[in-house]
Amino acid sequence: MNEPIKDVVATKYGEIAKAVLEGRGGGCCGSDDSTCAADDPITRDLYDERETAGVPDDAVNASLGCGNPTALATLEPGETVLDLGSGGGIDVLLSARRVGPTGFVYGLDMTPEMLELARKNQAEAGLTNVEFLEGTIEDIPLPDSSVDVIISNCVINLSADKDRVFAEAYRVLKPGGRFAVSDIVVRGEIPTEIRRSVELWIGCVAGALDEEDFRSGLETVGFVDVDIEPTRVYTFEEAEEYLVAAGLDLEVAKAAEGRIMSAFVRATKPQPPVR
Repeated sequence: MNEPIKDVVATKYGEIAKAVLEGRGGGCCGSDDSTCAADDPITRDLYDERETAGVPDDAVNASLGCGNPTALATLEPGETVLDLGSGGGIDVLLSARRVGPTGFVYGLDMTPEMLELARKNQAEAGLTNVEFLEGTIEDIPLPDSSVDVIISNCVINLSADKDRVFAEAYRVLKPGGRFAVSDIVVRGEIPTEIRRSVELWIGCVAGALDEEDFRSGLETVGFVDVDIEPTRVYTFEEAEEYLVAAGLDLEVAKAAEGRIMSAFVRATKPQPPVR
């Protein structure tokens, strides 16, 4: 990851984790406003009450995703799962329920404050089939062919070296393993002002790949059966306040109409040929 972007992202997400740990509420991508998660069109309304029942409040408050990969991915009892950029741990905890006591879930995050929060949430949830690891998604601290499923929730777009992320995901998946992530992708050109905005990079927009670049990036490292399913296309009305608050001109913000979307991205690491 480009160091300036990595440092800015780590600082911002560390601040959000501290706010939750200190009881000051959560936050959303790119804002210090602890109420913004309710208004941000990307992070709101991702989990229903049935899913979050029994999940620590701090895990819910620190949720900064753009989808719900645990609901969309088919996780089976006994599987090993890796969450890239696990944050406060909500998707790890939900996945641990799905894979059961014979399965295991790793959460990977580069932010010490988020790891502290996630481990606190794990202890409160009483789950033992979970481990949180410190590291980056460009250099995953796990052996080759060690996990069955990779999930992620609005994190890959934050990386400045997505090709490295895809290669590492491919490496650690077992043959036949599944890549099943929620992320922000764009459809067509978006204004350069958005691409240049560090604040919007933190906010899960500026670093997003075009959907065809996402597909080709996965296929280049060897993934097959790549599928990108839009789960929410953001209208100007939904995103206007969010984009303008990040300092964009109103006309620039309008140019992003319908071009920013949450998507569920699936792919498979193929089995080796039978000889």
